Amino acid sequence: MPYKHLSALPASVRDNLPHHAQEIYRAAFNSAWKQYNHDESRVHRVAWAAVEQKYAKNEDTGQRQSNDDSTE
Repeated sequence: MPYKHLSALPASVRDNLPHHAQEIYRAAFNSAWKQYNHDESRVHRVAWAAVEQKYAKNEDTGQRQSNDDSTE
């Protein structure tokens, strides 16, 4: 089912992603919901992939940070 509010996202999303990443996840999930005929497992994978395009996991802290914030 599509998510109307960020508070409705799964705990694994709410507890591990910053606010903006949650917005990306929700938008991608809701968009993919119809496209993939309500295949919830696939839709969650699509949503995580959308987040991973913008945010990378910090291996030291386990937190997600924007790829724009990373130093090279």
